[in-house]
Amino acid sequence: MNWANRLTLSRLLLTVLFVLALNSSWQYARTSALIIFLIAGLTDFIDGEIARRYGVITNFGKLMDPLVDKIMMAAAFISLVPLKAVPAWAATTVVARDFLITGLRLMASAKGQILPAESLGKQKTSWQIITVIFFLALLSMPELRYANETSTWWVRARYQAGPVLVWITVALTVYSGLGFTWRNRELIAPDQ
Repeated sequence: MNWANRLTLSRLLLTVLFVLALNSSWQYARTSALIIFLIAGLTDFIDGEIARRYGVITNFGKLMDPLVDKIMMAAAFISLVPLKAVPAWAATTVVARDFLITGLRLMASAKGQILPAESLGKQKTSWQIITVIFFLALLSMPELRYANETSTWWVRARYQAGPVLVWITVALTVYSGLGFTWRNRELIAPDQ
């Protein structure tokens, strides 16, 4: 197994640690979750760079990298819902799109094809990561004593910038999902 694929699998482990940290009650749990998520996001960038730069793109990586991205993002959005950082409808949209794309990839795999991640899908993932980092940073501020619930900038950032990020992320999520489905529509066409 090459280093790019090892980093992809490490992101899966980091996702588990992220969820555990975010749902813990110890003093710096949310700050730890933020740091773990930042590291996981960095491995997403690095594994692709390694694979392209050293020509070690594998079928395993083409399949697992986007799948692990989806697991990481679904875990993040679902975990942020009970903390009232992300609305449930946004998390549902992200997870539903990811199930749809994973289903298409499974159908392609059954036909001996591999559907790699597309540029728009990578941009969508970048916006999702930015959105999650934004909310994790806001959640970790009280732990670091940089903000409290009554400070003006905290409230403004949470209630003005937060929804904008959510809408951008959801729009890109839906748009990229519909585009990916349309470009691969022969997979879901009825057999003749």
